Amino acid sequence: MAERFWLGLRQLLVAVDQIVYILIAVPIYVAVGGPTPSADETISSRVGRAAIKGHRWGLVLEVVIDRLFVLLGSEPDHCRRNVESAFLGCAPKP
Repeated sequence: MAERFWLGLRQLLVAVDQIVYILIAVPIYVAVGGPTPSADETISSRVGRAAIKGHRWGLVLEVVIDRLFVLLGSEPDHCRRNVESAFLGCAPKP
Protein backbone atom coordinates (compact mmCIF):
# COMPACT_ATOMS: atom_id res chain seq x y z
CA MET A 1 0.00 0.00 0.00
CA ALA A 2 2.86 2.39 0.78
CA GLU A 3 4.32 1.78 -2.68
CA ARG A 4 0.98 2.68 -4.30
CA PHE A 5 0.86 5.86 -2.24
CA TRP A 6 4.31 6.97 -3.41
CA LEU A 7 3.55 6.07 -7.03
CA GLY A 8 0.30 8.02 -6.87
CA LEU A 9 2.01 10.98 -5.23
CA ARG A 10 4.66 10.97 -7.95
CA GLN A 11 1.98 11.08 -10.64
CA LEU A 12 0.29 13.97 -8.87
CA LEU A 13 3.59 15.89 -8.75
CA VAL A 14 4.15 15.26 -12.48
CA ALA A 15 0.66 16.63 -13.19
CA VAL A 16 1.41 19.76 -11.13
CA ASP A 17 4.70 20.14 -13.02
CA GLN A 18 2.85 19.92 -16.34
CA ILE A 19 0.24 22.53 -15.40
CA VAL A 20 2.90 24.92 -14.08
CA TYR A 21 4.76 24.50 -17.38
CA ILE A 22 1.60 25.35 -19.34
CA LEU A 23 0.87 28.36 -17.12
CA ILE A 24 4.36 29.67 -17.94
CA ALA A 25 4.60 28.57 -21.59
CA VAL A 26 1.21 29.67 -22.97
CA PRO A 27 1.62 33.41 -22.20
CA ILE A 28 5.11 33.28 -23.73
CA TYR A 29 3.71 31.46 -26.77
CA VAL A 30 0.93 34.05 -27.18
CA ALA A 31 3.27 37.02 -26.78
CA VAL A 32 6.34 35.80 -28.67
CA GLY A 33 5.29 32.81 -30.76
CA GLY A 34 7.27 29.65 -31.36
CA PRO A 35 6.14 26.04 -31.15
CA THR A 36 2.83 25.29 -29.49
CA PRO A 37 3.37 24.16 -25.88
CA SER A 38 2.38 20.59 -25.09
CA ALA A 39 0.32 19.82 -21.99
CA ASP A 40 2.16 16.48 -21.77
CA GLU A 41 5.56 18.13 -21.30
CA THR A 42 7.18 18.85 -17.96
CA ILE A 43 9.42 21.77 -17.06
CA SER A 44 12.43 19.42 -16.90
CA SER A 45 11.76 18.08 -20.39
CA ARG A 46 11.44 21.56 -21.89
CA VAL A 47 14.60 22.74 -20.15
CA GLY A 48 16.42 19.62 -21.33
CA ARG A 49 15.41 20.24 -24.94
CA ALA A 50 16.54 23.86 -24.71
CA ALA A 51 19.87 22.79 -23.18
CA ILE A 52 20.44 20.24 -25.95
CA LYS A 53 19.83 22.99 -28.52
CA GLY A 54 22.37 25.18 -26.69
CA HIS A 55 19.99 27.88 -25.48
CA ARG A 56 21.68 29.74 -22.63
CA TRP A 57 18.54 29.86 -20.47
CA GLY A 58 18.15 26.09 -20.85
CA LEU A 59 21.77 25.42 -19.91
CA VAL A 60 21.47 27.58 -16.78
CA LEU A 61 18.15 26.09 -15.64
CA GLU A 62 19.38 22.59 -16.41
CA VAL A 63 22.20 22.96 -13.87
CA VAL A 64 19.78 24.24 -11.22
CA ILE A 65 17.15 21.54 -11.79
CA ASP A 66 19.67 18.72 -12.07
CA ARG A 67 21.38 19.74 -8.83
CA LEU A 68 18.02 19.89 -7.06
CA PHE A 69 17.13 16.37 -8.19
CA VAL A 70 20.57 15.03 -7.20
CA LEU A 71 19.99 16.49 -3.73
CA LEU A 72 16.65 14.67 -3.66
CA GLY A 73 18.40 11.39 -4.46
CA SER A 74 17.93 11.15 -8.22
CA GLU A 75 20.60 10.34 -10.77
CA PRO A 76 22.43 13.16 -12.61
CA ASP A 77 21.17 14.53 -15.96
CA HIS A 78 17.51 14.58 -14.90
CA CYS A 79 16.45 17.07 -17.60
CA ARG A 80 18.09 15.26 -20.51
CA ARG A 81 16.81 11.88 -19.34
CA ASN A 82 13.28 13.29 -19.35
CA VAL A 83 13.67 14.58 -22.91
CA GLU A 84 14.54 11.10 -24.12
CA SER A 85 11.61 9.52 -22.31
CA ALA A 86 9.24 12.22 -23.61
CA PHE A 87 10.31 11.54 -27.20
CA LEU A 88 9.93 7.79 -26.71
CA GLY A 89 6.47 8.19 -25.19
CA CYS A 90 7.57 6.51 -21.95
CA ALA A 91 7.12 7.69 -18.40
CA PRO A 92 10.34 9.12 -16.94
CA LYS A 93 12.35 6.89 -14.63
CA PRO A 94 12.07 7.81 -10.93
